[in-house]
Amino acid sequence: MNTAKSTWDRVLQLVETYSAEDLNVAWHLCDRHPEEAAANTIIRDDLSYSVLTYGELRAESERLAASFLDLGIRRGDRIATLMGKGREYLATILAIWRIGAVHVPLFTAFAPPAIQFRLDSCGAKLVACDASQRPKLRLIEQETAARTWRVMTTAPAVDGDLSFETLLSAGKPGTPSVAVGGDGAFIQIYTSGTTGKPKGVVVPAKALAGFQAYAEFALGLRSEDVFWNSADPGWGYGLYFGVLATLTTGTPSIMLCAGFSPELTYKVLSQFHVTNFTAAPTVYRSLIGSGMTPPPTKLRCASSAGEPLTPEVNAWSKGALGVHVHDHFGQTEAGMLVNNHHHPDLKRPLKEGSMGLPMPGWSAVVLRLDKDELASAGEVGRLAFDLSESPFAWFSGYVEEPAKSQEKFAGDGRWYLSGDLARIDDEGYVYFSSRDDDIIIMAGYRIGPFEVESVLATHPGVAESAVIAIPDTVRGEVLEAAVVLRSGVVPSEALAKELQGHVKQNFAAHAYPRRIHFVPSLPKTPSGKIQRFVVRQQAREGTLETLETKETANAD
Repeated sequence: MNTAKSTWDRVLQLVETYSAEDLNVAWHLCDRHPEEAAANTIIRDDLSYSVLTYGELRAESERLAASFLDLGIRRGDRIATLMGKGREYLATILAIWRIGAVHVPLFTAFAPPAIQFRLDSCGAKLVACDASQRPKLRLIEQETAARTWRVMTTAPAVDGDLSFETLLSAGKPGTPSVAVGGDGAFIQIYTSGTTGKPKGVVVPAKALAGFQAYAEFALGLRSEDVFWNSADPGWGYGLYFGVLATLTTGTPSIMLCAGFSPELTYKVLSQFHVTNFTAAPTVYRSLIGSGMTPPPTKLRCASSAGEPLTPEVNAWSKGALGVHVHDHFGQTEAGMLVNNHHHPDLKRPLKEGSMGLPMPGWSAVVLRLDKDELASAGEVGRLAFDLSESPFAWFSGYVEEPAKSQEKFAGDGRWYLSGDLARIDDEGYVYFSSRDDDIIIMAGYRIGPFEVESVLATHPGVAESAVIAIPDTVRGEVLEAAVVLRSGVVPSEALAKELQGHVKQNFAAHAYPRRIHFVPSLPKTPSGKIQRFVVRQQAREGTLETLETKETANAD
């Protein structure tokens, strides 16, 4: 059989399936699978577990969907989840899609201001939250008199809250699911940039075609696999290619409801017989750094995404895990685009430093830096995708951001611009060079420096700042900040810690600057724009001019 033709036929089949006008998301993700089949094995930090079958997931999501309808929530309404992994989370998102509503994922490490921005932006009708997250919403409620949402919590309901358990038990079974069609919205997710507020991305149901293709082509999922994607579903990779990769293919999956540790990771891989594992490079680097001897596993495939994979991982993984880790590349706005594929028909030799080859259904090109023309082989330029030859493409623009949306396209709409710089060799392998928009990727999380700078600016001692990325052996990159203080404010180690806490409290616990540089001024363009790249270069070279802290002055 012609491998290229059979692969392309599969691309077209998936596109046709998920573009149908009568596409029913809940049916495709849940109801069509055998009732007795395992959807997820929910594992707790003590390694106790429970198995959630598709029949149970259908029954629970139908009952919850009925209660959502009783609350007046309808097709197209936004329901946000501020929830960790678990059975309640899975039942909630399936109930959302069952009534044709739109899921808005919120990362549980977000601080109240970041949560409030997203809730206000999407006009959420309901926020489903874990008991541990409810205090954040209370802080938001104290600061705003008007809000569009009600709260459903897994805790006992008080003060007008809705109880997850009460809604689940009160809902009628057998609630019919709503067909939204391929163009119907089913997710609204937010991605951060460098020059403004987070941008909303509406994901249509037809995007599932590319999501399932990634599961089949790149991850190489098989029906007999035990699959584990360790990423958090509050972000694109964990949601698209953890939760949805499982539900589109019906592959049994693991959902670990616990924080990361190398010891726990090894135990889960070994004791639950994981055969197909994917994680951010940070996870693999942490396993290396632990110095632990890995236990025997049944790993067949290991993959990495979220940030560039550094070569020491594969220098270690073959001996330690028995497999090489395949680097993959994608975006919130598109799904996965370039991969070192695991599918036997697409698998090619790994090249050090390469993200792999374009996934079937996507056509990658490199455009010159200075004009919308194709670059020559090996030339670094703007990584783009030819939409005339990319049937998996679905992104049409950011929510109420026409200018930012326009920046994502070139050549009169022919090319989708990734925002990254790369080169393609004469065999078609793609090599990441850098990001051209200053996005910071730390431990697989994409962080817009503008958001962190905006929070720092709210501190009474800060005049302005520049947030940059510095290489880190474990996380890939970490945040540092060059801070100009207001007149009369004295730099000190105590103030640096105070600023770090300010970011944790007002933005996100994971996105605080690991080091604060107090500087007399920041380099700027003639028009007054801060030149982050100059700050970054100076910090990496150790030439950044810094002010003495109070402690240093006293020591002298």
